[in-house]
Amino acid sequence: MATAYDSGTRAPTRGMTGEEVKVIIASSLGTIFEWYDFYLYGALAAMIGANFFSSFDVNTRNIFALLAFAAGFLVRPFGALFFGRLGDLIGRKATFLITILIMGLSTFLVGLLPDYNTIGWVAPVVLIALRMLQGLALGGEYGGAAVYVAEHAPPGRRGFYTSWIQTTATLGLLLSLIVILALRQSMTAVEFASTYDLGFFGLKGGWRIPFLGSILLLIISVFIRLSMNESPAFQKMKEEGTRSKAPLKEAFGNWANGKIVLIALFGLVVGQAVVWYTGQFYALFFIQNVLKADLLTSNVLIAWALILGTGGFLFFGWLSDRVGRRVVILSGCLIAALTYFPIFWTLTSVINPQLESALSKVKVELKADPAECGNVFDPVGIRAFTAPCDVARRALASAAIKYTLLPAPAGAKTAITVDGKDVVFDKDFGKNVTAAAISAGYPAVNDKNILKVSGMIDAITNFRALQAIALLTLMVIYVTWVYGPIAAALVEFFPTRIRYTAMSLPYHIGNGWFGGLLPATMFAMTASTGDIYFGLWYPIGFALLTVVLGVIFVRDPGEKNIDHVR
Repeated sequence: MATAYDSGTRAPTRGMTGEEVKVIIASSLGTIFEWYDFYLYGALAAMIGANFFSSFDVNTRNIFALLAFAAGFLVRPFGALFFGRLGDLIGRKATFLITILIMGLSTFLVGLLPDYNTIGWVAPVVLIALRMLQGLALGGEYGGAAVYVAEHAPPGRRGFYTSWIQTTATLGLLLSLIVILALRQSMTAVEFASTYDLGFFGLKGGWRIPFLGSILLLIISVFIRLSMNESPAFQKMKEEGTRSKAPLKEAFGNWANGKIVLIALFGLVVGQAVVWYTGQFYALFFIQNVLKADLLTSNVLIAWALILGTGGFLFFGWLSDRVGRRVVILSGCLIAALTYFPIFWTLTSVINPQLESALSKVKVELKADPAECGNVFDPVGIRAFTAPCDVARRALASAAIKYTLLPAPAGAKTAITVDGKDVVFDKDFGKNVTAAAISAGYPAVNDKNILKVSGMIDAITNFRALQAIALLTLMVIYVTWVYGPIAAALVEFFPTRIRYTAMSLPYHIGNGWFGGLLPATMFAMTASTGDIYFGLWYPIGFALLTVVLGVIFVRDPGEKNIDHVR
């Protein structure tokens, strides 16, 4: 394992050269693009489901839409292996030029894809194929960008230089939110969802415009990347004839390197991933689906938090150059784990105070035969739940209704009471229990006490909105705390000849699986227990696991010359 961090070899601080600025811009544009697409699809999943899975009922079409979304996350590690190997064989520049083309064209083609009513089953099949292509390319894009920037960065500045790439995930989310908000405010909900006529190919729906508009970003990205040179480290290795002939075997086929991959995954990346996805993805999910804030309000609050917190990526990247990657990342994981519960409790009291009151006052009991209560874990949204106990738990969780699960005698029917009053369990159970909960004190979706803002300016003139923005900004700062230094940390763990391959896999397993499946996992934990906050134990547990393993096993490689070949 690498030696302890040595700050004595840092080069004197200097400004970036023009070539270094160009390197960072070229790399960052690609990662902005990839995250813009992923966030865009996630935000518009319901509309995409309605257009491409319209032959199914609403619940089933949403399941398929989420499955298509999840597919992009699940294939990312395979993309990391394929494109990582390619990057170590043929070069960094050529590989992430390929990945940006695949990502960009996949995104653009979603906007051009005819819907189910036009071409039938071909539409959803092609949609899922495009999502998988996008995910595969994303698996190779991030590693290439991080390696390319790091191999251009001067000693003592690697954390700061690569942190510019880290800002792009948040900027991609912010860009997608701005585009969606602008379109939603310029057309009616019906036009945005289905009737807006694009004027070509018979395609309709304003939701297509953000996907089609991405072609401009692709053209700019490709133009800049074509003008770039290969990284100095790879070029040197190529000239010396020391490239790896089998990067996959060398990276993962021997314990010396395989051990470092596992340490990087569990001692750094897993904690970083759950903190990141909690602070951005789950925070938005919680505001919209649990606290019942409307789409505009939730997006505006998150947008302000991103605007205010994004600079943290650069600060924590810079800080890691001075005190080490490990101490920055692990301290961020620890402080996030210790404060998530009070942050989410306070968010509830600020955004939906009546829900906070109902959680403590309204008594909801679910009595069921324990044998009829199964596992409600559904990470990719493909399970069909038919057992009354499972259907009831998921319906209660979807309505953000806290309940207590009580055992009933074997064979007894599932029964639900709200403040002692029975709720009829039939095909309309979801509506019945929601109505009963509202009657007992839970807020309706359109309750006047739920925080609502009309736009970006209104949000900063509303005291409650400012409180919510402050809490969300704090979680974005946690994201920047752990994510800012991660690229430099992973680059420094592995030698040049297998760096692209070796660093990409732990990054995408951590962020694609542990992070990407976080919202669904947290929902399943909530549904299983009846506690709207119980899902927080998922990021807290993995963040603390990373702190423990990181303290024991991770040692900062230090400011070594990463051009070395070993």
